Amino acid sequence: MLLCRMALFLVIVIQNFLSVKWNWDKIYDTITTWTITVGPRIVLAIIFLFVGLWLIKLLIGRLHKIMDRRNVDPTFKPFLIGLINVALDVSLFLALIQVLGWQLTLFASFIASFGVAAGLALSGTLQNFTSGILILLLKPYRVGDSIIAQGQEGVVESIEIFYTVMTTYDNKTVIIPNSKLSNEVITNISREGKRRLDVEFKFNFGIDFKQVEEALKSAIKNMQNVLKDPQYRIGVSTVEPDGYRVVVSVWLNAHGFIDAKLLIQEKLIAGLKTNGIKLPGM
Repeated sequence: MLLCRMALFLVIVIQNFLSVKWNWDKIYDTITTWTITVGPRIVLAIIFLFVGLWLIKLLIGRLHKIMDRRNVDPTFKPFLIGLINVALDVSLFLALIQVLGWQLTLFASFIASFGVAAGLALSGTLQNFTSGILILLLKPYRVGDSIIAQGQEGVVESIEIFYTVMTTYDNKTVIIPNSKLSNEVITNISREGKRRLDVEFKFNFGIDFKQVEEALKSAIKNMQNVLKDPQYRIGVSTVEPDGYRVVVSVWLNAHGFIDAKLLIQEKLIAGLKTNGIKLPGM
């Protein structure tokens, strides 16, 4: 039944179409006028499009070479090139609209309305985006630096536009939004290239400090991880009713600090034992 109704409707439409008297001269004149008026703009727009795309590709290639020669930060380079590429594409699109003779009033109103709505919906994301740009420009830390941020300590693996990825020393991947890093305190513990290690021991008053000092100096001399400059220091840090505390301060390379710390503490204890000096509880 439904097929019959559809067939009947189709027959009626065809009959009405055939019964209409078409003014072919008027149609021809309309098409000719449209072709003469709009055709050149379309051809010009097509040529303009291909030339514009070729120029953008050429410019992006030149930017790659210039940034390679000037050793631009590898983290910042893809973001900057991508941003320039998008800006050029948008500019080309707007220029094509002008070539075709279309009015930009409605288009501009639509873009403005969409921008307001997107800004309200993505305020947090845009804040991370802005913070990512600031981090890439100001460089409070770089890829490979060891930092302490948001209660996490580890090595920066990558700096993205919206977040930073770091790996902790116990091999956990931590992803921190850039807005948190740009507005909070960041401790870069590897930028200076070296760090100080403080190791503290407690002794009773029956153990002579000079004996302890000589034992520690002897242990430090055999350590390859300890830097010569700045010079290490050994001294009494605290005097307590039941004894005194001795602190040993040595300087190490920032990278590999944790491994060196474990080894040096082990050798200091071994050096004290070798000289017959007992620690409390031993």
